[in-house]
Amino acid sequence: MSARTIESKNVPAAGTWEIDASHSDLQITARHLMVTKVRGTFADLSGTIVVAENPTQSTVSVTAQAGSVTTGSADRDGHILSPDFLDAENFPTVTFVGTRVTPRGDDWDLTGDLTIRGVTKPVTFAMSFEGIANDPFGNTKAAFAATGSIDREDWGLTWNVPLETGGVLVSKKLQVDFDVQAVLQA
Repeated sequence: MSARTIESKNVPAAGTWEIDASHSDLQITARHLMVTKVRGTFADLSGTIVVAENPTQSTVSVTAQAGSVTTGSADRDGHILSPDFLDAENFPTVTFVGTRVTPRGDDWDLTGDLTIRGVTKPVTFAMSFEGIANDPFGNTKAAFAATGSIDREDWGLTWNVPLETGGVLVSKKLQVDFDVQAVLQA
């Protein structure tokens, strides 16, 4: 199976595509001390992409288990999972439900509802279709990437520490990057 061309864009075949968690990730990047970047990756990611015949009618649903976030520091991971940030005990998932796909140049804008800590807000990510391939086991796979930024305080993630030199310990702006490989369902 190969990609098809619609509106001068390559898109995968219409159908239901299940996210392959072992080949996908959701990464969040924040500034620390206003100068360095700290990245957190959600290791437990699942979801479905339904590509419609008309790609603008496609839907996306992604769920990340909050407790699966890892930054490379156990202490920092524990703080991110605490009520100061994700409050993973009370809000075990972070979800994104795409509600609209709009053409943008050679790529797409993916608009939807992002839910963190029980708060749902609309966001738009720049999305691209990265290609399609058949794996050695007879599965058809498609790759997608989406990127954007959010203000974490919009979701109630307000914990911070002011710095003596100005600024704060953790940036309000978070960079959000999805790299997803999905399997076409029969």
